[in-house]
Amino acid sequence: MLLHVATHNAKKLKELARVLEAAGVEGIELVSSEDLLGYPEPVEDGRTFADNALIKARVGAKETGLVTLADDSGLSVDELGGMPGVLSARWSGKHGDDEANNELLLAQMADVPDKRRAAQFVSVCAVVTPEGDEYLEKGVWKGRLVRKATGDNGFGYDPLFIPEEEDARVAGTDDKPRTSAELSAEEKDALSHRGKALAALVPALAELARAAEHKGEGATPDNDGALAVVTPEEAQGEDKDTNTKGNEED
Repeated sequence: MLLHVATHNAKKLKELARVLEAAGVEGIELVSSEDLLGYPEPVEDGRTFADNALIKARVGAKETGLVTLADDSGLSVDELGGMPGVLSARWSGKHGDDEANNELLLAQMADVPDKRRAAQFVSVCAVVTPEGDEYLEKGVWKGRLVRKATGDNGFGYDPLFIPEEEDARVAGTDDKPRTSAELSAEEKDALSHRGKALAALVPALAELARAAEHKGEGATPDNDGALAVVTPEEAQGEDKDTNTKGNEED
């Protein structure tokens, strides 16, 4: 089964691949929105993570004719009344500027004492089929905010977030807790909000893959009007071939 993951974030794609591999799920090939030429990006105007995840998954299933998985994730800070929340990716005003988002959040929390720096990552993952079946799962990762960005293994607000599991690990020792940007990929998968939500979707994805195999469906859907799965590299190759043939005819 070809599974469309509605994201341009290569790290999210790798994260899902690791979760599926760890769960022993077979028969699923992943393709991202980055691999779909002309893919229409939906407007994420939902008021909740679930709203936005479903918006992206529904559009993906409709436009590609593929089972589509989408997530909406963010950081919820208690002192800020749950914000940045659904605005996490564009908290500083520019979408996807991790450094600016982190700097703004640190400035907003500069005078907040340690005991009031609780925060949690939240992820809602949705799977929608071309037939309209929908699956929704939520994951939460509790922790607290540090005062200086540390670590470079993650993305987003990872360098500012110490998971509660890390505080528990070092309790009574001289060790320092690590931020989520200092964890290995495997450690993060086992603990993170998105890892939990994705793991909860594994049974549904495995069943969909088995159903597709039973039907004898190929990797490419035959839905009329669906977007073709063509990578940018393939498109460049086609252009090159066309130009070469044209020169030969001249």
